[in-house]
Amino acid sequence: MINRRTGAQGKEFGIGFELALPEPWNGRFLLQGGGGLNGSVGRAIGDVATGGVPALSRGFAVVSHDSGHKGAVFDASFSVDQRAALDFAEASVRTVTLVAKDIVQKHYGREIAHSYMAGCSTGGRESMLASQRYPELFDGIVVGAPAMRTGFSNLGAAYAKVQFNQAAPRDAEGKPLPEQAFSPADRQTILKGMLAQCDALDGLEDGMIMNVAQCHFQPAKLQCSGAKQDGCLSGVQVGALERAFAGPKDASGRPLYVPVPFDTGVVDLSGPISGYIVSGKADILGPANRDLTMDVDAAAWTIRADAMQRLTDTNVWTNLNTFLGKGGKILFYHGVSDPWFSANDTWDYWQRAREVSGGEAWDKASRFYMVPGMAHCGGGNAFDRFDLLSEVVAWVEEGKAPANPVARRSSAPEQERPLCQHPAYPRYMGGDTKKASSYVCTQPAA
Repeated sequence: MINRRTGAQGKEFGIGFELALPEPWNGRFLLQGGGGLNGSVGRAIGDVATGGVPALSRGFAVVSHDSGHKGAVFDASFSVDQRAALDFAEASVRTVTLVAKDIVQKHYGREIAHSYMAGCSTGGRESMLASQRYPELFDGIVVGAPAMRTGFSNLGAAYAKVQFNQAAPRDAEGKPLPEQAFSPADRQTILKGMLAQCDALDGLEDGMIMNVAQCHFQPAKLQCSGAKQDGCLSGVQVGALERAFAGPKDASGRPLYVPVPFDTGVVDLSGPISGYIVSGKADILGPANRDLTMDVDAAAWTIRADAMQRLTDTNVWTNLNTFLGKGGKILFYHGVSDPWFSANDTWDYWQRAREVSGGEAWDKASRFYMVPGMAHCGGGNAFDRFDLLSEVVAWVEEGKAPANPVARRSSAPEQERPLCQHPAYPRYMGGDTKKASSYVCTQPAA
């Protein structure tokens, strides 16, 4: 425990951490990102984007931490304490890294050769802030589905639920029944419609939308020509889909959150977080939303006025020239079917960082990968098992830039597909559809 103390409301605070020191040690250090609002110390094994072979088993010294408080994964009560709030927002990344590095070097009696960080969701946000606010600490960073501006992503999700509610039948009190907005048959209609419009764009009809950049799904093409029936959508449902996936705008028409991509997972109900199309179930954002309207301007004002949000958000700072100048490398990935954070938001950040940091310098230091079908940090109908840690290590230590890493299905490891630097996609060229060698990363047609 670092800085154990009694804080606000008489509660004990301090940064709990776990440091794993392998024998033999390969000279590398890895900071493992957290999740949710943290509050617990995860096993220090370093298993984010490693293709199933954790960093610890490779010989990395790995540290994990709780960011300065104890509590359930979405318990925000710690924020009444100033130091705990600051530790969660950003400071714990630096504090834990410096303490852990000192222990590592004293234990092994030699200096760390290279330092890395990897995380997804909140861990992705922490990885971003490491590159932005502590550029000297790490040589290579992997950022997955970052929770980089949760106020606005939550606003986008709430706005979408309101739009879906407007397509739902009402109970006796006139309140929407969100679980009935889209029937199982409607979900299949949407899935089949997306595949009919976008599946073959990569040269292979396989139930996946791999050419993300060129998929411009039009729900209106699924609208019934007459009365609503199975196999088509009502005009009200079509309108709800179009508005929800386009995202909220303020009174002036300015977007408050980016559009959400249409992908196979948006209709999925099997995961811990339902797909983006409302199911009426409670989820990580709270109970089922039954609102029919919302004041998006008031909600946006509240988010912008939130002091904690200003500290935690990592979507604004794009100047990484100190990190890049020391030879730092940073890889981003995001599941296209992520129902919590839009993959388009991470892509938008990557492009803005490229512009500010200098295109040539950025291209020599960073890659962004869309993962079609993948939900939040994994799962879904996706090739969601890939090793970006090895890629960033090779880039940092050998100057070997990533060359379309191979991704596999967690459920069927024999099935492969290359990860392509977005907006490129894996185009099927013939041969065994299960082999990555049958695909070539191809830029979408203009």
